[in-house]
Amino acid sequence: MSDIPMQRGQQWLKTLLEVTGIPVEIQGHLETAQSQDGDSLEEPDNYWLTIDQTNLTSEQIQVLIGADGSVLDAIQYLANSVLNLSQPPEEQASYTIELNGYRVKREAEIRALAEAAADEVRFSGREVEIKSLSSAERRQVHTFLKEFGDLETFSRGKEPHRHLVVCPASLEGVGS
Repeated sequence: MSDIPMQRGQQWLKTLLEVTGIPVEIQGHLETAQSQDGDSLEEPDNYWLTIDQTNLTSEQIQVLIGADGSVLDAIQYLANSVLNLSQPPEEQASYTIELNGYRVKREAEIRALAEAAADEVRFSGREVEIKSLSSAERRQVHTFLKEFGDLETFSRGKEPHRHLVVCPASLEGVGS
């Protein structure tokens, strides 16, 4: 696999931050996943671009992450839009922008939210709404919970008040 998309991503992000007066280095790596037997699998075209925080102040880190990750999300959205512009679909890549372990920590928080909602739905038998998630975070919860056959997820409402709903799976067609 060519590392050209990763190099483009690193250079684009470095240039963007230099324009804002923040000269940093960008590390890149291909995201890997674990197969069911524990082997490492490469997920094609999914690149993590990590901003080197070595020379950043805590204030610069806070500004770049933003409230609830809003600035980091905006940079990531911009990266994915700009870097895939004019690319044929088969050459488009997905970029995740990371700083100070924010994405890794937030993913753990989102997984815990999803698991707590799943437990509550199973206990109460009623739907549970999870509020204050970005569209990317809602996608993560949908992905986390799709492996549970006894639960369903969907989104309700319109941005910026869109919420994720976890509910018991429909029992239509079962046992009749």
